[in-house]
Amino acid sequence: MSWASTPGSRRSMQGNRRRDTKPELEVRRLLHAAGLRYRVDYRLAPPLRVRGDIVFTRAKLVVFIDGCFWHGCPEHRTIPKRNADYWGPKLARNIERDRETDAALEALGWTVLRFWEHERPNEASSRVRETFRQRSRPPEANGPTVTRI
Repeated sequence: MSWASTPGSRRSMQGNRRRDTKPELEVRRLLHAAGLRYRVDYRLAPPLRVRGDIVFTRAKLVVFIDGCFWHGCPEHRTIPKRNADYWGPKLARNIERDRETDAALEALGWTVLRFWEHERPNEASSRVRETFRQRSRPPEANGPTVTRI
């Protein structure tokens, strides 16, 4: 038995991108235009199995642009009606894993910024630029933080 309730939903879910989504590309374009250079889909801090959407390695700043469905956006979350016994725990675990990732990265001195896919790219890039400037100050002025915008 597949996790997909229909062949059409299976094709749809398989078509979801892990990287280079439209919101990510828009934020990256604005950051690049502002002169910032970063890594894309970069694996962070082994043994953690997490990849940042946009990563500034020297500033220890990681940006995640979370999809509303997959990460449980309070405004746009939808709860699947079909195959609910599968999707409910899966989506709840995604949210839990995000919190664990934030805590683990914070403990390693990273600053984590999370944005929802529906947020305006110019507002997200502005917040990233501001945080990057703060994190690029001398090390004694920086402390780890996690911010949900």
